[in-house]
Amino acid sequence: MNKSKLALLIPLLLTSTSYAQSYSQTDAPDETDVERIVVTGSRIVESIDEVPATITIITRQQIEAQLKVSSELQTMLATLVPGMAPSTGTSSNSSQTLRGRSPLVMIDGVPQSTPLRNGALGIRTIDANSIERIEVIKGATSVYGNGAAGGIINYITKRPNGDSAITGEVSLSSRFSAVEFEDSAGQRIEGMMNGQIDNFSYVASASYEEYGLQKDADGDVIGLKYGLSDAVMQNYFAKLGYQFTDDISMQLVFNHYESEQDSDLMDVVGSVNTGVKTYAIRAPEGTDAPGEPQGPNNQNIMLKYTDEEIFTNTQLVVDAYAQEIENIFFFSYVLANLDEGYTGGQSLIKSDKKGLRATLNSQVEWDNLEATFIYGIDALNDKTSQPLVDGRMWVPEMDMENLAGFLQTKWVFEDDFIIKAGVRRENIDLVVNDYSTLKLCRTPDTCSVPVDVVGDTLEYSATTYNFGIRYNWQAYFQPFANYSQGSDISDIGRLLRTATVNDIADIHTEASIIDNYEVGFTSVLDKFRMEFSAYRSTSELGTTNKYDPATGVYMPVRAPQEIYGYEALAQYTFSNDLDVTATYAWVEGKDTANDVYLGAKQISAPKGTINVNWSPVDEANLSLTYLYVGDRKRFDKVDGEYVGDKGPIDSYHVVNVSGHYNFAQNWDAFIGIENLFNQDYYPAKSQAYTYSGYNVKGLGTSVNLGIKYLF
Repeated sequence: MNKSKLALLIPLLLTSTSYAQSYSQTDAPDETDVERIVVTGSRIVESIDEVPATITIITRQQIEAQLKVSSELQTMLATLVPGMAPSTGTSSNSSQTLRGRSPLVMIDGVPQSTPLRNGALGIRTIDANSIERIEVIKGATSVYGNGAAGGIINYITKRPNGDSAITGEVSLSSRFSAVEFEDSAGQRIEGMMNGQIDNFSYVASASYEEYGLQKDADGDVIGLKYGLSDAVMQNYFAKLGYQFTDDISMQLVFNHYESEQDSDLMDVVGSVNTGVKTYAIRAPEGTDAPGEPQGPNNQNIMLKYTDEEIFTNTQLVVDAYAQEIENIFFFSYVLANLDEGYTGGQSLIKSDKKGLRATLNSQVEWDNLEATFIYGIDALNDKTSQPLVDGRMWVPEMDMENLAGFLQTKWVFEDDFIIKAGVRRENIDLVVNDYSTLKLCRTPDTCSVPVDVVGDTLEYSATTYNFGIRYNWQAYFQPFANYSQGSDISDIGRLLRTATVNDIADIHTEASIIDNYEVGFTSVLDKFRMEFSAYRSTSELGTTNKYDPATGVYMPVRAPQEIYGYEALAQYTFSNDLDVTATYAWVEGKDTANDVYLGAKQISAPKGTINVNWSPVDEANLSLTYLYVGDRKRFDKVDGEYVGDKGPIDSYHVVNVSGHYNFAQNWDAFIGIENLFNQDYYPAKSQAYTYSGYNVKGLGTSVNLGIKYLF
């Protein structure tokens, strides 16, 4: 472990223990209260029972159970969110779509994704230790603008404990392979303290984790592309609040997250088509692994001003935020150009965002009618590019100015009949200066042709609408239906870097309007709860890839798309100490112009889960999670091989278990086991992605042991 960093971190986490006060689990926020509230759907706090859409809330209790197994948010979301594609088993969330489309990842409502050049690293932008709950709103939405084609994943950060000047916790743990222990042990330390002193409140948390070698069911080290072996993660989070009056408050939030894989390993590359897995070995003595450490690095600062009653029955919230992202990818020999002396290359996505949002919330009541009006403006400047570490420019800087106005309304009749309707007007100017595409050579004889492109200002404007209806008729049948639109210009950078024309105006950079339809219901019968929804979404101009054998480059293909599917959830509470939840999700999609199925980058295999939560005694808890991923075999070989993201997916099963025991006042011991039965499998992405080096196996049986102190 990095001794200097750990030496600095431990005092930060432990110095406050001299002021410690007694703390128990009963002091924690009531999870049942949290489950009844959602904030991201229409940008205000409201009851889930008044939202005509499918929503998944991951509570702090569930986060704690999953953290005992793994700190990876991709795994947590795949396990607990119906409609979320299976985890990739790596640091990347490529192919981990939400209902077949990319979701917009946010922290407290502030976008974390890089939609102008989607590098699929947006899910790992904060450590789970800093999160109070996760809200997932499914289906295209215009409420938050560009990048939310599949819905919203909003990380709601921890809130202060208003009952004490200081409370908190410190946790130490180690995770290792139970298949092949050597060099697999990692270390994690995390801590949090929070409280309120008069009108001032605060939350501060820090996490530091060193990963050991990640090993599959055979004991071999998992391949390095988006790998986690030898990675080091750091997250520092702070939230400061001040209550000026009963109505007026301010809040400042800072979050820094980084994860770097700095390893002396190198890949032994296999492929889906040969059936040989990709795994890692130590680089020969005297050689170094090519490239710089890969991984995400981002920091956010957010300032929020709230006036609960700026005028009669109206709340004002103003958010200002800034974000810097620098995500470094793996070294790739595909980025070679031997004529210029490059044997390969390593790209990074750089994105700087600055935004301002003003939201007004007015409420009016009549005899049997309650009306809510949410309206305001969003302003965003996003500068994104994708250079190579060696100085070459792969995707030129895209300078986006986005100004949008919106109105969302909710009408509640007789407490049971809810209608929601809204409109958003989007205006975007995207400036791209003159640039040249890169000459890239997959082999010495297979190269792309560089093109000089004349830049311009691309202008987009769209008006999108949404409408939903819900009837809470009886507890056993609460139906809903909704229609929502989204305007999406995501991943323009991928279109620019593969340009084959000399004028940016001739590149197919048009926005895609996504129409999303959903029907469903919720039923509660005593201790049994069921949710079901079916959906369909269409886009006028989706984007997929097609391999060009002449240049060795995967070229974008823009064509209409249709995606459809269904989700089901059933939960039974046997007692206060035992409950079981089962889910199943199925999704499919087609390029409707060519009548061909969409690949795994968008469409996931069927997924089912079972979660069991049991507290045999007050001092202990056990959680068991079962994941099933089904077959998806839609594609034939091309010239004897599977291509692109269209490899066949075979089913697999994974069981995880975790538990904790409160062995003394304020002290907890915990254990988590991932892949309990050492299932030997390839994750769905590894099976479907035929690209070189992506076919890595899933993690073999891994054990996490730790201890936590509450104060």
